[in-house]
Formats: sequence, C-alpha cells, structure tokens
Amino acid sequence: MAESLAGGPALQQSTQALLRHQRAGTLQLGVLPPLSLYVHLPWCLKKCPYCDFNSHVRRDAQQIPEQEYLAALRADLDAALPLVWGRRVISVFIGGGTPSLFSPEAIDQLLADIRARLPLVPDAEITLEANPGTFERDRFAAFAQAGVNRLSIGVQSFDDARLRALGRVHDARQAHAAADEAARHFASFNLDLMFALPGQDLAACQADVRAALAHSPPHLSLYQLTLEPDTPFARHPPQLPDDDLSADMQHAVADLAEAAGLQRYEVSAYAAAGHRCRHNLNYWQFGDYLGIGAGAHGKISFAHRIVRQTRWRQPQRYMEQALRGAAVETETEVSRRDLPFEFMLNALRLRDGVAAELFVERTGLPPSAIAGAVAQAQSRGLLQTDPARLQTTPLGFDLLNNLLELFLPQADPNPAPVV
Repeated sequence: MAESLAGGPALQQSTQALLRHQRAGTLQLGVLPPLSLYVHLPWCLKKCPYCDFNSHVRRDAQQIPEQEYLAALRADLDAALPLVWGRRVISVFIGGGTPSLFSPEAIDQLLADIRARLPLVPDAEITLEANPGTFERDRFAAFAQAGVNRLSIGVQSFDDARLRALGRVHDARQAHAAADEAARHFASFNLDLMFALPGQDLAACQADVRAALAHSPPHLSLYQLTLEPDTPFARHPPQLPDDDLSADMQHAVADLAEAAGLQRYEVSAYAAAGHRCRHNLNYWQFGDYLGIGAGAHGKISFAHRIVRQTRWRQPQRYMEQALRGAAVETETEVSRRDLPFEFMLNALRLRDGVAAELFVERTGLPPSAIAGAVAQAQSRGLLQTDPARLQTTPLGFDLLNNLLELFLPQADPNPAPVV
C-alpha cells in the first residue's frame, strides 16, 4: 500500500508512545477492557442549527474527497496500531457528519481496510449512521452488502413542521421510507428521535413516538433537544416546551416505548431483546475505543494508565496530518482524581448499572476511591444498597445529575504553587 507507514517515522513515533504508556504508573489494570473502533466521517449536506458535532457542509456529495479521506484513515489507523496491537475489536461505529453520503464502494473499502489491520470478533457489530433521503435510501442494500450489519437513522421527527423547525433536509415521507428500507435490509437498526422540540406539545410528541414504533424498530434512541453552546439555536433560542412539559414528554415517550416491548436500558436508549447497542454499551461500561477520523476521540487503557486522544478537527488539516503520521492533536492521561467521576458518568447511565467489581477492573483504582460518595448516595436514596452492584434507584435515575455531583473530584486542599 503506497501510503502505508509501516517502518516509517510515524510507526517509530507510535512505538515510542507505546513504550511511554507502558512505563510504571499508579494504576493497576490487571485486564484490559473490550476494544471498539469509532470512525468519523465529517461531512453533511447542511449543518442543523442545534448540532454541535464536528460536521462540515458539502452541499454536493460528489465534492466529498472520498479517496483522499480513506487514505488518511488508513494512515491514521496504521500509526495507531502499536497502541492496540493484538487486541480484538468487538464493534465498529461509523459516525458523523452523515456517513451515508459516502458511496457504498467507499464504505466497502473502509471496512476492508479495517479488517486488514484489526482483528474483529466474528460477530462484530458494525454500525453506520444514515439520514433519510431518497438517494441515500437506495444505498441501504449496498451498505449491507459492504458489511454493515446495523443502521442508525437520524430521523429526529416524523412531523414535517418539526423537521422544518429543526432545519432538517428530509421530510416525513422520506423518514418513513428510510425506516421501511432499513427494516427490509437490516435485522438490527436504530431510529433516533428527539422530543421537547420547538412548538411541540405532548400530543405531538406522543404521535411522533407512535409513528416511529409503527416501523417496529428493534432499537430506539429518544433524546430531549438541548441548546448546545456555539450553535445557531443557542444564539437565537427557539421557543421550547417548559421544564414541566418536557418532563411529561420524557415519561410519555418512555411509557410508549416500553409498552411496545422496547426496554429502557440506558437514559436515552430502548431496545428489544438482543438488540442493545454493543458499541455504546462498551462506552457506558468504560471500555476502550480507538477513534480515527477528523475530530475523533479515543480512550485507550494500558496496565498502569488510561489515555484519551483527540484527532485534528478540521477535515483538511486532519488529512494532511494523518498522512504525515500525526493525526493525534491532543493526548492526555486521565488522572486518578478524575477517574471515579468519569467511570460513574458512564456506568450510571445504565438502568441496571454495573457490577461493583467493574470499577476496580476498568479504572485500576481500589473500591475505597468511591466508598465515601457511594455511602452518601445510598443514604440519600439515589443508589441501591446492594454491595455487589453500582446501580441507581428509580429516584437516582431521575436525578442523575444530582447523583453524579457526589463523584466530582474534590478540590485539592493543598494545591501545588504556581511557578
């Protein structure tokens, strides 16, 4: 492969980084967690006014530099291999942006490149994010042929008025058609739906969820619209339902989904038996994930430390840097002080929680690191008292932010002097 970095300066840099990460440290991870791969494809036809993801507008899909970007992804992955050498990958998630703007041939090449470099488990979950639209919908069968076995469709609403308010490029008819096509070609697929939308009342919210459920999705993601900083909606806020109505909507959507046989297993995720998203479960269980692509984030564990990485955000800069073997913009070691909160921030999103021993296994810290906060949470009725599990009570699940505050790192009473 012409752009392969094997034996080049990038491989040497990665090997040096591996040796640095493997040196003695304060954590003790006896077993490394499962590993997933996240691939970011950053282009969209239009930037939605609520979106704070790393997405960049290309109004014509033909203008997307597919081959150049695939070459950059290969170089990025080549340079990262020493950090995860020999570890099997349980899931691949291709997100964006709108990954389905890439041609099926490009997705097929991407998956072939990944399989040539990383050992995937035989039943690896491979998810592709897609948005409704006629020219994309026709590609769903080809994506399945390329090796994608799970589709995640960003419907957001089946109501034309709400879709216009959200600045989406598709309409309700296209949303229904995309869901039908996904069901035809994929045994497992997800529909993303938002609630507490501009001008939405409770009846309209319930109608949206019923419209989604009519397609019998094995997985449903239900998100409340939030105004993220530095977005058009944050600068010019639309009229949204008040807190009381939003809470009523949250309970209504949960009731409808569960009545349809979809179990709420995470704050925003509902699934039929056997269809929980394995990739996201790995995040929530504080597993590892290698992130490649513009702006991608990653978390990689070693025997004595946990490292977070971020790739260059701008696509052109990312491609240039990746081809030089320098796709990583920032790399930081997660401190012992921050690990308890980071673990709980993920694990407590799961309705069933996690085994208490997982905290020790995934952070390398002793149980005493969270004992005080756990006792406080239990005394307030926010955590179950089962010593074998870290699991919220129904109250704690509803007041998750209040619960998580107990695990925030405490200010150092003797900070180091500023030099």
